This record gives sequence, C-alpha cells and structure tokens, in this order.
Amino acid sequence: MKMRQSLAEWERAFVKEITLDRRRRDSLRRTAEQRAAKRQVQRRQKRGSIRFFLLVLTLIMTAVIVTVVMFRTLYLLLG
Repeated sequence: MKMRQSLAEWERAFVKEITLDRRRRDSLRRTAEQRAAKRQVQRRQKRGSIRFFLLVLTLIMTAVIVTVVMFRTLYLLLG
C-alpha cells in the first residue's frame, strides 16, 4: 500500500512538473516573440528616420544647386 501511494505521489509530482515546464516554455516563447517584434519596430523607425533625413538633405542640396546655377546664369546673361 505504501509503495502504491509513493508511486502515485511521484506520478502527480511528475505531471505537475511537466505542466509547469510547458507553461515556462510558452512564457519564454511569448517573451522572445515580443522582444523580436519590438526590435523590428525599432529598426523600422530607425530606417524611417534615416530616410527622412536623407530626403531633407537631398531637397536642401537641390535648392542650393538650383540657386547657384540660377545666379551664375543670370550673371552670364547680364554680365
């Protein structure tokens, strides 16, 4: 009788440990997925910021070049 009770306790403990382990693994998997999604959003925002900076820089450089060419042409026409 004592042996059966002991085996039943071992079995219950084993099932409980398996259940806890599964929950732990699921929790770790969800945490890893959340971190990956967060990193992806951060990378996307960083790339967007860089692209916006390059766009602004391109527009400014275009304005400067057009202004310089316009004044040189005006100088040649009037000079």
